[in-house]
This record gives sequence, C-alpha cells and structure tokens, in this order.
Amino acid sequence: MILVDSSVWIDYFRGTVTPQTDRLDSLLGTELVATGDLILTEVLQGFVSDKDFNQARKLLTALIVVDLAGQRIAVQAAKNFRALRAAGVTARKTIDTVIATYCIENRVPLLYSDRDFDPFVEHLGLRSVLPV
Repeated sequence: MILVDSSVWIDYFRGTVTPQTDRLDSLLGTELVATGDLILTEVLQGFVSDKDFNQARKLLTALIVVDLAGQRIAVQAAKNFRALRAAGVTARKTIDTVIATYCIENRVPLLYSDRDFDPFVEHLGLRSVLPV
C-alpha cells in the first residue's frame, strides 16, 4: 500500500504534471493506493464546483481511505514533532506530522510533493515513494 498526500492529489486534479503526479498515474490500477481521512478533507475542501467536488470524492473514496490519527498516532506524532524540534527542525503543519507518523508507524511509503515531509524522511525514517 502507498499513501498519497494531498500535495500530489491537488496537482493531479489540477492537471499539473510533476514527477509525483506521473508516479501516481503509474500507480493507479497497478498498486494499492490509499488516501487518509485528513488528506481527503484537505483535497476536497479546495473544490469550488459541486460537480468537481463530487467527481473527486467518488475517485478518492473508491480507494482505501485510512483513519490517520487516533490516540496512539496522536501521541507518537507529538513525540515526532518534539524529536524534530530537538534536531533543530520545526514541523510546520500538524496534519503533515500526523500523516508522516501514520506512515512511519505502519511502514507505509508516502508519495508527496510537500517538502515539509523531507525532515521526517531524513530524521525519523519516513519512506518516500520517490527519492528525496
């Protein structure tokens, strides 16, 4: 299973060609592609028209949708935030910290284009689908 972050989905739905959207294209239909409940929220809240919202919702909810948080992940995310801060890195977004922690704890690689995940790869063992 590969978790795809909102940073990739947003580019994908906008038709922006990046190494990450190309990789997503190659994964769909050949690998288990998942999204998370918080990622679903981040992506869907950006649609203006009901038609686009509903099309994206149908596509995304046809995938595996995982619950990203819960008490165990929430506590570990706080620990990961603190570990990064001790290493001189400040994680900028709580949701990204939760997503990265879910992936680390469940050994799920993450496809992302948001550089905020790079410290999690460098310091905490997050597995990136593409080279950092």
